This record gives sequence, structure tokens and C-alpha cells, in this order.
Amino acid sequence: MKIKEIRDLSIDELHQKNRELVEDLFKLRMRNASGQLDSPATLGHLRRDIARVRTILVEKEVK
Repeated sequence: MKIKEIRDLSIDELHQKNRELVEDLFKLRMRNASGQLDSPATLGHLRRDIARVRTILVEKEVK
């Protein structure tokens, strides 16, 4: 997910997106633990997306 796309979201949408990404990360971790995950790099990409969303969320809440 691009940072520009994240900045265009409202605070409520950012909270929802954060919940979705955390849930997806949990599912991917389960698949990775069971050996069914094709590319472990997707875990890193998802963690970075979560960090981006949380950073923009904090920026918007401070304003």
C-alpha cells in the first residue's frame, strides 16, 4: 500500500484498515507456522504497511 493512498483515508478508515492488516498478519503467521506460506517476505511487507498506517494515524490524531 502506498503512503499517498494511506494519507487520503479518514481516521475511521485508518482504524478499520489497521484492524484488517493486523488480522491478515495473524492469518499469515499461522500459515507460516504450518508451512503453507509460499513467500515469507509477505510478512515483512504486511508489517511495514501496518507501521505506515499507524504512523499516519498518529499524525492525524495529533492535529
